[in-house]
Amino acid sequence: MGQKINPLGFRLGTTQNHHSFWFAQPKSFSMGLQEDEKIRDCIKNYVQKNMRISSGFEGIARIEIQKRIDLIQVIIHIGFPNLLIEGRRRGIEELQTNVQKELNSVNRRLNIAITRVEKPYGQPNILAEYIALQLKNRVSFRKAMKKAIELTEQTDTKGIQIQIAGRIDGKEIARVEWIREGRVPLQTIRAKIDHCSYTVRTIYGVLGIKIWIFVDGK
Repeated sequence: MGQKINPLGFRLGTTQNHHSFWFAQPKSFSMGLQEDEKIRDCIKNYVQKNMRISSGFEGIARIEIQKRIDLIQVIIHIGFPNLLIEGRRRGIEELQTNVQKELNSVNRRLNIAITRVEKPYGQPNILAEYIALQLKNRVSFRKAMKKAIELTEQTDTKGIQIQIAGRIDGKEIARVEWIREGRVPLQTIRAKIDHCSYTVRTIYGVLGIKIWIFVDGK
């Protein structure tokens, strides 16, 4: 059997960078990880609550965290900033106070910046959210996957693979379905591949969505 490995961790230092930049002593390392998780969860919850259209579609590609002794810098890469509430400056300030409350850190300042992603449907997280939304609305899984591939083709990617696992279409026996378009060279470390795994709760149970996008080969 093939040995599975996360394509992002496999490529760290070549085509992939860390999403969190900070240093900690071994004893306090786990605390730092939990802090990162809290920040990410708090931001996602806030974005979901404060969307102009309550579609359940966050559009967050990734959240980068950089920590110093006196500052936590958070950069949110978002695909559709227009979906967020009016008065963007006020929205960011409110989000900052929410995250600050969650962390309870008095000594460190928190700074949040929002960056717009140029081609949102080239990001696996946004694409997985789109598929999840379609599956929740009882759209056929095959139709949802093909539509997602069509959206990705507009963003000049070289290949995409989508996999959905679970009780697809409410069938009693769980199965795995996948579709591939173009090249997805998972064994080539120099190939820049974006990957995400996403879980979606449907009325039949939990479905797992995995997406691999071959962006560029250097």
